[in-house]
Amino acid sequence: MAHHVLKSSYSHLADRLNRFPQGAPPSQLLYKILALLFSEKEAELVAQLPIKPFTVEKASQVWKLNLAETRKILEELAGRAILVDLDKNGESIYVLPPPMAGFFEFSLMRTRGDIDQKLLSELFYQYMNVEEDFIRDLFGRGETQVGRAFVHEPILTNEDALHVLDYERATEVIKTATHIGVGTCYCRHKMHHLDKACDAPMDICMTFNSAAASLTKHGHARLIDTDECLDLLQQAYDCSLVQFGENVRQEVNFICNCCGCCCEAMIAARRLTILNPIHTTNFIPEIDQQSCTGCGICVNTCPVEAIALSSANDPKKPTRKQATLIDDRCLGCGLCVRACPETVIKLKSRPERVLTPLNGIHRAVVMAIERNKLQNLIFDNQTLFSHRALAALLGVILRLPPIKQAMASKQMKSRYLEKLIEKIDI
Repeated sequence: MAHHVLKSSYSHLADRLNRFPQGAPPSQLLYKILALLFSEKEAELVAQLPIKPFTVEKASQVWKLNLAETRKILEELAGRAILVDLDKNGESIYVLPPPMAGFFEFSLMRTRGDIDQKLLSELFYQYMNVEEDFIRDLFGRGETQVGRAFVHEPILTNEDALHVLDYERATEVIKTATHIGVGTCYCRHKMHHLDKACDAPMDICMTFNSAAASLTKHGHARLIDTDECLDLLQQAYDCSLVQFGENVRQEVNFICNCCGCCCEAMIAARRLTILNPIHTTNFIPEIDQQSCTGCGICVNTCPVEAIALSSANDPKKPTRKQATLIDDRCLGCGLCVRACPETVIKLKSRPERVLTPLNGIHRAVVMAIERNKLQNLIFDNQTLFSHRALAALLGVILRLPPIKQAMASKQMKSRYLEKLIEKIDI
């Protein structure tokens, strides 16, 4: 009986979350996670909210509640980092973030007593690392992904630096952010509750701009200045952590400092290699194999197992090994360059530049096209039958191979679409 009650209480919310381009496949594990984070009443209310940012007035209209009661509920949800509240010209605008990157992480960005974080961590681990449907949906569908790797800036030569654009530098994201927050690393915090965490720094998860403004306002992250954030970035560099950030050029909202053992993005990069779950940098390492001593330090440093030791085929030294790059696994982060004691690894530019979406709207549109979910963004009000019918019809159209191929082509990532996106007022 409990099985049916749990499903009926949270299935509407799960369906709502699965309309995001990233998706959140419904399952009993997801229902249990949602039951820890939402009351039944909250689940029913949030399930009705639009995907796009909305005002108190809009939520009041959807929920059929008065403004005072609506505002109280929205503020309570924002206070628990279920919603993100933004200030736009003095007016509060709310948005329900996707589960990841979003309220899943926010639930473990600090130590708190209002939820059972140990149980939540165990459920997250089962949902992502055992069941795997969620991770495959998040990281394994479409060409456009949620996050991208940043290059390890300390190893850039003057020549390399000429090819690195500002949005490709974590330092530049930090220096240009309007707000900066730092919180506990969701991944290592989760692994800590499972007794599987490594000794990498915990309080090093960086949020920026509108996300940081909301999270610091409600105490889920600590407000810091540019200098402190740059110091934390240097700490991440010193610990050989990979910078994994939001896959946009403007208004980056997060940069995680990832280890290979705990962090979901790095684990996904190893498990789902052929699906390219993380956008690479525009660099790739080049190994001088004639000079390589086969010490294996780069192999142990790489968080995604993109370097292996193989026989050097040296007739004079038949046991000699050398490092070999596995190109299709490499993130282009450059950690191996710094780790090499013989300095026989250097970065070179990839033959074709990696495309990065302009902003969150651009990324969401392209991801939705690639995942057959554009109708969810166009017809956002799913409470109206007419909109549901139109969404279903558009979904059928988008599943036709010629249409899908045309709309998911590189033209949708071009400057033409960017110009259209720039005109959208959210």
